[in-house]
Parts: sequence; C-alpha cells; structure tokens
Amino acid sequence: MKTNSPIFFFLFSLLLLAVPPISRAQTADDLIAEGDALDAAMKTSDALKVYLEAEKLTPEDPELLIKIATQYGESMVDISDEDQRRAAGQNALTYSQRAAKIAPNLADAHLAVAICYGRLLDLMPAKEKVAYSREVKTSTERALELDPSSDYAWHMLGRWHRAVATTSPILKGIVTIVYGGLPEASNEEAAAAFEKAIQINPNRVSHHIELGITYAEMGREEDARNAIKRGLALPNKERDDPDTKARGREILKDIEK
Repeated sequence: MKTNSPIFFFLFSLLLLAVPPISRAQTADDLIAEGDALDAAMKTSDALKVYLEAEKLTPEDPELLIKIATQYGESMVDISDEDQRRAAGQNALTYSQRAAKIAPNLADAHLAVAICYGRLLDLMPAKEKVAYSREVKTSTERALELDPSSDYAWHMLGRWHRAVATTSPILKGIVTIVYGGLPEASNEEAAAAFEKAIQINPNRVSHHIELGITYAEMGREEDARNAIKRGLALPNKERDDPDTKARGREILKDIEK
C-alpha cells in the first residue's frame, strides 16, 4: 500500500481533526485564572460561568467554592427581582458553606459565610433575620480567630455592631420577647472595628465609607465627613463600590444641610 497517496493524507488529516490536541484542553487552573481575570475586570456573570466550569473539574476546591460564592453574591447587585436576588444569595450561601465544611480552618471560608448571610439579611422575614444576624457574628468571629489580619472580617464585625446598635428599641424589645434577643452591640465597637480594617487595608473604599456612616450615627460629624471623603477619593475596585459611594454621598448631604 502506498502511504503517499492523496487519499491517505486526506484520511490522516481527518483523523487529526477528530482528536483534539491535549494542549487545547483547559485545566481547572486555566479556568480559574480566566475567571480571576474576568473578576478583576468586574465581569461578574462571565467570571461565574467560568468558575462553574472549573468546579466540574475540581468540585472540592474550597478556594474555588469561595470564588463562586463571591460571584453569586455580587451578582445580586444587578438583579432587581427580589425572589431572584434571594435565590442568588442562597446559592452564594450554599457554596460558602460547602467551602467552610471542606476547609474548617480556612478563615476566608468562614468570612464568605458571614458575608453571604449579611447579603441576605434584608431579604428575609423577621425570624430569619435574627438567626442570620447571629450567624454573621459567629462566622465573622471564627474568621478573625483564624486570621486576625483579615481586614474584611473586621469590616463585617463593624457592620454587624452598627446594624444591631441602630435597631430601634421597640424592635429590639419585640425581638427579645419573640426570638430571644441579639448579642450586645455598640457604634463604638463598630467604629473600632472599621478603624482596625483601615489600619490593615487603607485602600478599600467600603472601610472608609462605613466608618464615616458610623461616625455620623455617633454624632461625630466632622470625623464622618473626613472618613467619607477619603472613601470617595479612592478608585472603585469592587462591584459594590459605586453603591457604597452613593450611600456615602447621601450621608454627606445630610451632614452638610
């Protein structure tokens, strides 16, 4: 048989086309790197799709599960329908809980759980709000036990303290009678936590804005003004930054009336 005939080369070429080269196959690491690049560009939906593809190849990777939880959580910003927003938040919570179960000593996994519970708080009925609020505090404190240098864990602790501290006395009374109450909290503790977060990472918009909002609650208007302006001067790096800055501007308007 002559192997240099046109028919032989034609059949051989078809065979090569039928078998994809190994080098073309994307590994989990390739997909995660692609997702990271999309995340850095704030392309949340695209990043989520790529991370979900990576999950098929490495379903027990806690760092990847945290990334997926983050994208589901950040996608809530773009969803107007409350039920769909809640569903995205629940997906985020499920992935974060999987990460914490696989890696119970990974601070970021517990932090992700706290963040997801926090994102869902305003979408839940009263009883679940109380339970979710407790979970935010518990998971945040666990994250800080594992990594005291986590700036966003300090941020979450600050958010929790302020949210509970600014709950109306009447509502607190109802919560205590019906649901057993909430742990003690104060704006002073909130401010201290935000200040710690800024000490660790001064380049995060939300730390400064939330500290300013807390100062405003405490009647420290000049400190509030300065903190918010520092946050507004920083570039947007996270999906929530535009909304965070908008809230900061509203507080500034109230202060400067």
